[in-house]
Amino acid sequence: MGTTRTRNIAAVASTFALVMALAACAPGSDSDKNAAESPTTSASSDGTADSQGEPANKTVRLVAHDSFVISDELKAQFTKDTGYELEIVTNGDGGALVNKLVLTKDAPLGDAVFGVDNTFASRGIAEGVFAPYTSDKQSTTGTSLAVPGDTSLNAIDYGDVCLNLDTAWFTEHKLAEPQTFEDLTKPEYKDLTVVTNPATSSPGLSMLLGTIGAFGADGYLNYWQELKDNGVKIDDGWEDAYYVDFTGAGEGDRPIALSYASSPAFTVSDDGKSTTTSAMLDTCFRQTEYAGVLAGAKNPEGAKALIDFLLGVDFQNSIADAMYMYPVSDEATLPSDWANFAPLPTKPIAVAPADIADNRDAWLKDWSAKIIG
Repeated sequence: MGTTRTRNIAAVASTFALVMALAACAPGSDSDKNAAESPTTSASSDGTADSQGEPANKTVRLVAHDSFVISDELKAQFTKDTGYELEIVTNGDGGALVNKLVLTKDAPLGDAVFGVDNTFASRGIAEGVFAPYTSDKQSTTGTSLAVPGDTSLNAIDYGDVCLNLDTAWFTEHKLAEPQTFEDLTKPEYKDLTVVTNPATSSPGLSMLLGTIGAFGADGYLNYWQELKDNGVKIDDGWEDAYYVDFTGAGEGDRPIALSYASSPAFTVSDDGKSTTTSAMLDTCFRQTEYAGVLAGAKNPEGAKALIDFLLGVDFQNSIADAMYMYPVSDEATLPSDWANFAPLPTKPIAVAPADIADNRDAWLKDWSAKIIG
């Protein structure tokens, strides 16, 4: 789901400069040190097996956005199933992640990537960041969410980015809950909304695309200007918006926050009969998150094994609780609260992938110039 990001609000050029600086730094690794150290093995770096049938390169490095979650138990299961140890390197939000992968494509930061989404996927594909690999573990649902014409990215999960409401706040203040994008520009909702920067946040870019789908390429900037005039706050990342500024989850003063249609399933009352938040289902844009093998990976076979594992039912069953997203597996089970409090919108807003690929950079540049200045 949405991820921890840096806290500066910046235009696209500033974001790229930040990523360029980061790329010069040695990448950090997963802070979890519970996994056993990899044993000494033969000096092969391509992930092929040694004479005993064990992987010669025992470590597979996953580059992921900051909200990627995998339990110690699942990491151990991956090692048991495949013989590979899993190392995780986190690199910001999905948007910053793709930018950094592009900048480091000649010296890739790892073997596999998780967290590239449908709003940024085309940039990585065009830059040759990913190696071809389509897992035979992919489901019918996952196949339907594939990037058209691509054979390198495998859909792992999906969800709908929507505005969320603190319903208790609106009841307490005796104010009708907004239902549409247009409502957020009305005087009664002034200074009540927090969203995220589309230049640095994949949920933010999803909302930007949602407004383009709703108002058209000729009208979305006018809408955002009205939103700005009505006091919208723009954070750099989802966790700041939701867990800091949103009254429904943090200590902030904004009862309207950009999040996911699944988020109300995580604010359920103690008796399980109600939730304290709701999603504005008319504002939703569908986001798909992908995993792929990085071109030039030292351990491509380990990367393929990891992608297969991410598509397996054990990991897929963990996605809803761990990352607020829907698993692509048709065999995975969902938490019981999701049926009542995390419904999928029946008509999410859509923008054609080809249009995103052709216009994303221009839309971001124009948005940043007008709204951030």
